[in-house]
Amino acid sequence: MRQSTDKIAVLIISAIKGGGAERSVLTLGQGFHELGYKVHILRFKSLTEYDLNPNLAYHLLKFKPYKLIPNERFRHKLFARAIDNFIEKKIGKPDIILSNLEPSDRVMVHSKLPNIMYIIRNNISNKFRLTDNNKLESKISKLQNIYRKHPCVCVSKGVENDLQARLGPHITSTTIYNPFDKQLIKQMSNELYSTPHSVLKPNQYIVHVGSFTYQKAHDVLLKAYAQSSKAYPLVLLGKGKMFDETKALAKSLGIDDKVIFLGFNKNPYPYMKHSRGLVLSSRFEGFVRVIPEALTLDTPVISTDCPSGPSEMLPASSLVPVDDIDALAIKMTALMAEPQSFRVSLDESFLPKNIACLLYTSDAADERSSV
Repeated sequence: MRQSTDKIAVLIISAIKGGGAERSVLTLGQGFHELGYKVHILRFKSLTEYDLNPNLAYHLLKFKPYKLIPNERFRHKLFARAIDNFIEKKIGKPDIILSNLEPSDRVMVHSKLPNIMYIIRNNISNKFRLTDNNKLESKISKLQNIYRKHPCVCVSKGVENDLQARLGPHITSTTIYNPFDKQLIKQMSNELYSTPHSVLKPNQYIVHVGSFTYQKAHDVLLKAYAQSSKAYPLVLLGKGKMFDETKALAKSLGIDDKVIFLGFNKNPYPYMKHSRGLVLSSRFEGFVRVIPEALTLDTPVISTDCPSGPSEMLPASSLVPVDDIDALAIKMTALMAEPQSFRVSLDESFLPKNIACLLYTSDAADERSSV
């Protein structure tokens, strides 16, 4: 890798909302900064729900005006041209451009800039419902047109296997896990946290952290909790379109007095650190960054064994089948009774600087000049 001081990394994402992908982008940006890059975060919406790292430069190029263009392909091509012009005039010639999540990928497929890679953060079979035969060929063709254009970096082996199985051997891909900053996580976990709920005392609750979406399966989580011992309250951190629906479900199950909805918090780590254990109920995931974050804090974890992510970090004894309410209820009861049984040692290779270096020197990166 070149050692000059003018290296440039551009990370592109639709918005910096309160999700795992967005947190990963900021963490990865710090990793490139530590390698000596000038790091630029380019987003399409002004929405920002995390504290912004002062070591990174931020740019906003609004996509909203382009939505008035009726033809989707033409709309994305014009916006890609605007991005290319902005980067060339305002940023310079990037050594690496990382496109994050589908809204960005659909635009950057039309970019004329070199050194672009896609970061694939989810199992595409589930993300794009490729298990549904309705318009399956059309969906796959559209995805192939996007993801064959540039190398793909998958955040877990399960994600890469699914990508290759679904989109075929012409996809250039590699697996590089999400980065996370152990020192920062531990530092943030020491911040004081306050809650109006007097029952929320250290080691006296279990916690789930995630957006209220179909993917996270809060319906399964609440039904399993209702069947569990309910020895300790269940704390839910996050927001999303299914928030109200989930609250209504808790009430209908008669557990609304035991389930505590705390909403989104840009610093969930004190809640994770002081919990009895973390539980995930997801139907599908990519990497599931809350697992290594919890393990960093020595927090016990149980999870559904979704197609990618959890099984690459947790032993089989900490996993249950997806959508299996009975099995999750049993495991939650065990977590509440003996949390020490679900403590797992953490792999030390996820530091942001190391992940950034892997991205630049990966096999996928070696293909950039020929793509």
